[in-house]
Amino acid sequence: MAKYDLLIVGAGLYGAVFAREALEAGKSVLVIDRRGHIAGNAYTEETEGIQIHKYGAHIFHTSDKRVWEYVNRFAEFNNYRHELLAVYKNELYNLPFNMNTFSKMWNIRTPEEAKRIIEEQVKEAGIGEASNLEEQAISLVGRDIYEKLIKGYTRKQWGRECSELPAFIIKRLPVRYVYDNNYFNDRYQGIPIGGYTAMVGKILEGIETRLNADFFADREYYEALADRIVFSGMIDEYFDYSLGELEYRGLKFETELLDTENYQGNAVINYTEYEIPYTRIIEHKHFELKCQGGEKLPGTVITREYPHTWKRGDEPYYPINDDKNNALYEKYRTLAAKEGRVIFGGRLGGYRYLDMDKVIAMALNDSREAL
Repeated sequence: MAKYDLLIVGAGLYGAVFAREALEAGKSVLVIDRRGHIAGNAYTEETEGIQIHKYGAHIFHTSDKRVWEYVNRFAEFNNYRHELLAVYKNELYNLPFNMNTFSKMWNIRTPEEAKRIIEEQVKEAGIGEASNLEEQAISLVGRDIYEKLIKGYTRKQWGRECSELPAFIIKRLPVRYVYDNNYFNDRYQGIPIGGYTAMVGKILEGIETRLNADFFADREYYEALADRIVFSGMIDEYFDYSLGELEYRGLKFETELLDTENYQGNAVINYTEYEIPYTRIIEHKHFELKCQGGEKLPGTVITREYPHTWKRGDEPYYPINDDKNNALYEKYRTLAAKEGRVIFGGRLGGYRYLDMDKVIAMALNDSREAL
């Protein structure tokens, strides 16, 4: 007989929230994860008093009050607001595109001037229906912004020329005709004090969790442990890639501890030139120092982020949601619907990029429907 009501594969946000909801509904739960830590890609660990975002920058933001109230049960959040910068040939620009960006790029001051320049460049391009990402971007923001702030970065991020990428990747681009550098428009924003790992640890409190436990290494054993399974891993891996392999974009990280108090003065700076191999540098202390009145630590930790071609066995980061991969995912989704005792969810189970609040909302909705 099964020992648990639910086996949850993956101790990231989706799996942890689903497990918490199941426990509070009176179910017996086992959570397993093939990694040696909880919290998935949101995992943070402390180095020299600094919370390091090991798998890239994670900034929590949402307009969903239910989700905001939920995460605040398990962590206190600081008041960090993400103000992103971009470097192009030693020129520094604010992102998303706003009046600070336009003022620097064209030496102008008013929204009227910025609108006129963008409209003129869009008209000059003469693009009707965009057939690729390059045409889509130029038709939205003009050639100057595309050439300096989009082209090289996107080419690095996806490993393809912008003219070879589908237009839908950039359905729209945020353009603000105000002097506002806040990257997100969401009402609720911040980073959990003490890091995401501590927050997820609170969510999983009282729930049996096994790390370095690979579902696929002993599948029959794990499947026999529970009546139902919640699977937040790669959906194609669950089906042993029987219909083919879904594609992802991978990331590699190069992290350094530096003997300097302040390396770049901002949490994240993008590097938009194609010739610079990394897409951004993260200086982790600014996720917290920005909110602590300038509290000083003697050193700092930076991480350079390099996109690369993903292969099976690498950590999957960004689903490549082109027509070919989306069609293949739909075939796997059809198979998944026939797996009566298995619930697929999260970023990998649903083969789509999701912000953290959307992952949590999905877990809350799925668990309430299933329990």
